[in-house]
Amino acid sequence: MCRSIKTLRGQEPEPTETEVEAAARQYVRKLSGYREPSQRNAEAFERAVQEIADSTRRLLDAVDVRA
Repeated sequence: MCRSIKTLRGQEPEPTETEVEAAARQYVRKLSGYREPSQRNAEAFERAVQEIADSTRRLLDAVDVRA
C-alpha cells in the first residue's frame, strides 16, 4: 500500500482529525491514481476522502488497544 500513511492506532495523543483526513486522502490518491482530481471528478474524490475519514475514525474508536 502507500508507505507514507502512518499507523494511527494506539497513537498518544489520539490522532487528530487532520491526521485522519490526511491518511484518508493518501488512500484515495493511491486508489484513484489522482494527486489532484479534475473538476469533473473532484466531488467524488472529496466525498470518498470524507467517507474513508469517517470510517477510519469509527474504526479507531472501536479498536481495543492493549498496552
